[in-house]
Amino acid sequence: MSAPVDDSLVIVLAGGAGERLYPLTKERAKPAVYFGGPYRIIDFVLSNCINSGLRHIFIATQYKSLSLNRHVRMGWSIVSEELGEFVEILPPQKRVSDHWYQGTADAVYQNLYSIIDENPRRLIVLSGDHVYKMDYARMVRVHQERGATVTLAAIEVPIADAGRFGIVSIDDQERVIGFDEKPQQATAIPGAPDLALASMGVYIFDTDVLVQALEADAAQQTNHDFGKDIIPALIDRQPVYAYRFYDENKKSSKYWRDIGTLDAYFEANMDLCQVNPEFNLYDPEWPLRTHQPQSPPAKFVFAETGARCGQALDSVISPGCIVSGSTIHGSVLCPNVRVHSFCRIEQSILMPGVRVGRHARIRRAIIDRDVLIPRGALIGYDVDEDRRRHTVSESGVVVVTTDDEPLVTPPSEEALRLEAEADRRGGGG
Repeated sequence: MSAPVDDSLVIVLAGGAGERLYPLTKERAKPAVYFGGPYRIIDFVLSNCINSGLRHIFIATQYKSLSLNRHVRMGWSIVSEELGEFVEILPPQKRVSDHWYQGTADAVYQNLYSIIDENPRRLIVLSGDHVYKMDYARMVRVHQERGATVTLAAIEVPIADAGRFGIVSIDDQERVIGFDEKPQQATAIPGAPDLALASMGVYIFDTDVLVQALEADAAQQTNHDFGKDIIPALIDRQPVYAYRFYDENKKSSKYWRDIGTLDAYFEANMDLCQVNPEFNLYDPEWPLRTHQPQSPPAKFVFAETGARCGQALDSVISPGCIVSGSTIHGSVLCPNVRVHSFCRIEQSILMPGVRVGRHARIRRAIIDRDVLIPRGALIGYDVDEDRRRHTVSESGVVVVTTDDEPLVTPPSEEALRLEAEADRRGGGG
């Protein structure tokens, strides 16, 4: 039996610039970045909300929010306004300040007018740029049973990695007794000396407690951040508890990803191409929603012997894609990608609207939306040339945007002969 969530209001913080994901965030907010084919990163937290029975959702936006706003409007108008339900964008309004959002807590503080107007008993604060599956109703129930006024979700991490997270210290009753942001020396979980508890950026507050805390924080010179300021200030004054992450992903290890870097983003997408990926997109009991463009089914054409063959192996292919006489291996193709003949694409992510010309070869690359890859392009094979023309991550992943000019190599005489022969037999493509 799920916990009552009708008196809970959600605010999703989706205004982050995602600087470490640049240039993917050059024209869009981090929560609007594509992930896993047809999805955007924000779809996972919003799917969690709907699957948890939460239907009163604010989304606080700020940085380059046009595509995010449009995606929410087109893909998430699925609740009943007649029943008072909503998924609504909250743009920065400077209602109580002359500044844009100064931190996570300030983003909520500047929207207190909208929050209080809904008169919720509790507020659930979520980050819009994490990928995971979680039943927030289960967390609300535990929050109520413990008599907590603040509950924060936490996941076990190796203590050696604790310096990358906000670390929660707890007693034997799971009550929070300390919170350290990216500590050099982390406190271990009682009874588990090799593990620490990392905050997931998922908070439940009794509304009256949160309002008082935000108003007090706004009057001080702080970072106006939940992890650095609000939670530490409340630990000694209120019953603050940790909630151990219960994963709805149904795998042996818990899956929660802050896809904050190009390499982390790339690896998380590549995992989806595995036979048994860590993150399950295909569970009918936990549907993942998004805006699906009205596109035809994916199509693979030309199955000629030797010359060319349209095929995808160990890959995720979205609606609207056409692969004409090329091989896709270990890659993610977002909707409406077109790959022309005689190409080979390996371990790459192609975002919506990408067009790949004949004889192109792409390896370990991310191709941004609507990029036209010219005939004979070579990406991911010459490190020095890639660094000169494109953004390249620490691990060597090449990111190609519409402003880039890929290296082009003329097809060999043999490739041109095969191309001419194939065209005579089977037409273009």
